[in-house]
Amino acid sequence: MSIEENVARLTGLLPDPGRSAVAVAPPLPREGHWAGAPSAVAGGGLIHLAYRLRRPVGEGRGYAVVVARSADGERFENILAITQEEMDTESLERPALVRTPEGRWRLYLSCATYGTKHWRVEVLEADDPAGFDPHRRTTVLPGDPKTGVKDPVILWRDGVWHLWASCHPLEDPEEADRMVTKYATSADGLEWTWQGTALSGRPGTWDGRGVRVSAVRFAAGRVLAFYDGRASAAENYEERTGVAEGWDPAALAAVGDRPAAVSPYRGGGLRYLDIVDLPGGGTRLYYEYTRADGAHELRTELR
Repeated sequence: MSIEENVARLTGLLPDPGRSAVAVAPPLPREGHWAGAPSAVAGGGLIHLAYRLRRPVGEGRGYAVVVARSADGERFENILAITQEEMDTESLERPALVRTPEGRWRLYLSCATYGTKHWRVEVLEADDPAGFDPHRRTTVLPGDPKTGVKDPVILWRDGVWHLWASCHPLEDPEEADRMVTKYATSADGLEWTWQGTALSGRPGTWDGRGVRVSAVRFAAGRVLAFYDGRASAAENYEERTGVAEGWDPAALAAVGDRPAAVSPYRGGGLRYLDIVDLPGGGTRLYYEYTRADGAHELRTELR
């Protein structure tokens, strides 16, 4: 067993598609059509899930983020859909759904700026997940002319908000698919202070082109992270899951020399892992998975 498998299995968090169920099917059963990029919150007898719907490039890309709820964690009822037009974006990518210590809800949305490779993150806030209003939004991670920012992972712990976001260089459009994960902190989850690059790809390896942290756990004084990685630009959209760890959330190191979880189909995509602790005990995993027909579906596992 590899080092990364040992690390993950100690916490029971390594995806195993053979024991998974489909939570959300793709809009159409063909390549380029996806349901995935999940972010989930458990509480009050329900799991609330935000996820992205996508069409192929040239047909709309990330055209909507859906918020849904479920009593069993597998069968979801959609309660809200936010479209790319409502967010004034060329494409939506992974959302981050969180509940504040005060009990309010936030939905952080990754938005592509029209006609560019630039990404920004905006936030909606509501008393209930069905009440998110795209016309009342605030930009919290604007990026800049040299950097696109998206796909945040956001946790509240010990009175501090923690964020890991995928950051892309924009100076050379041919290199804009490269990505590192940067770490930031905040007192309120709205105004963020960057603390440095938490994880970078390793040249010449399976994650050399880019890494994107997808889930983070604090345990026994250490930080365990799962991340999406790719070796080349051709593997964009088909990242596999890896494991990283460290003592400092701003300084993570990849573990092992190969992916920890993959799909057996097409490019092997198994990405955007999210991990939800259930109030009654146990854990649910959610992730995006490449199917044999090239479509991506959203899968879940109960641990």
